[in-house]
Amino acid sequence: MPLSTAGGTGAHAQSLGWIDDRLGGMPDELLRLSNINSGSFNPAGVDACAARMAERFAPLGAQAESIAVAPYAYTDERGQWRERALGHALRLRKRPQAPLRVFLCGHLDTVFGPDHPFQQARTDGADRLHGPGVADLKGGLLVLWLALGALEQSPHRERIGWEVLLNPDEEIGSAGSAPLLAQAAQRNHLGLVYEPAYPDGGLASERKGSGNFDVVVRGRAAHAGRNPEQGRNAISAAARLAGELHALNGRREGLTLNLGYVHGGGSLNIVPDLCVLKFNVRTAHADDEAWLLQALRQAIEAANRADGYALELRGGFTRPPKPVSPGTARLQGLLRDCGAALGLALQFRPTGGCCDGNNLAALGLANVDNLGVVGGELHAPGEWMRVSSIGERARLSALLLLRLASGELDWA
Repeated sequence: MPLSTAGGTGAHAQSLGWIDDRLGGMPDELLRLSNINSGSFNPAGVDACAARMAERFAPLGAQAESIAVAPYAYTDERGQWRERALGHALRLRKRPQAPLRVFLCGHLDTVFGPDHPFQQARTDGADRLHGPGVADLKGGLLVLWLALGALEQSPHRERIGWEVLLNPDEEIGSAGSAPLLAQAAQRNHLGLVYEPAYPDGGLASERKGSGNFDVVVRGRAAHAGRNPEQGRNAISAAARLAGELHALNGRREGLTLNLGYVHGGGSLNIVPDLCVLKFNVRTAHADDEAWLLQALRQAIEAANRADGYALELRGGFTRPPKPVSPGTARLQGLLRDCGAALGLALQFRPTGGCCDGNNLAALGLANVDNLGVVGGELHAPGEWMRVSSIGERARLSALLLLRLASGELDWA
């Protein structure tokens, strides 16, 4: 249970004031960050965002590293394995030998590539910005920086060591940065992740897990008029399989399967010999993964018994479900108390979304993962964030860190 937080914020007023003194420049800085296109497959843009954040962090005196991550592997429309280069991760560490070590995480990439029509960030009223990544997650990067800057003003700062990871591939599953997340989970005591809060300011409690899968369906080409009976239509086989996969929805509470991509065929007078099917699965419970994989194997094996067809399943689960562990519940309680001292009534509720907080929890690191700005319409051209939430959320994280550093709160 959270320890007493009596005394309000008075003891930390000077450190929190450091945040207030810098808020005036944050909207323009967020506009600049968001106008750098950093789609997951735009390495130059991702690296440009990392460079800008490294420059901002430099006065805090952390050791900074630009780290290459493995390329993204995927199945192309012809069923071939391909790779795409990714940007670099930025890792910053300070006081790694301190008695309490905190990991802070955010991502540099967005879902909007250079060819997406949604490119320009702009102000939208007195307290709102509208643009690609303003909420998810570039606003959170500034919240994270402000919180650590406030900590560095504290006379007790030596008691906390911190590690920051700004990764380049969260929006595509964090496969390349997974080893960096694992390293951080092993050497830190708790985690703070700067995904955006809900539009009403709420935060996530439980999160669903996620997996992405491909099925390459190979049949046999033939002339559609002269000898169609000798062909084996890969699109038809994929359609049958798609129906079976869709029927898995509702079979287990909280498990959903979304068929999101299909590509096959070409000329209409040829029986198509290739079709690629892709889908996403969301899981609510740890044992959902084994159940789903067994169902997939059975469906693929049955389809492969048909004469002339060969189906190959690829992919897997990348983010396990995130239940509320005792450590995460305790961290939520500490944040709730800090929020109350700042006039924020924090509410936690489940979500079907997932993020790096899932991976950290599976690695045993207690974490809260919606500590970024308040915003909405994520992954859509309507994405927005509330400007006043930059200071609001920075003070929340900062007060937690300041109270841990001063000994008002204890993390055993």
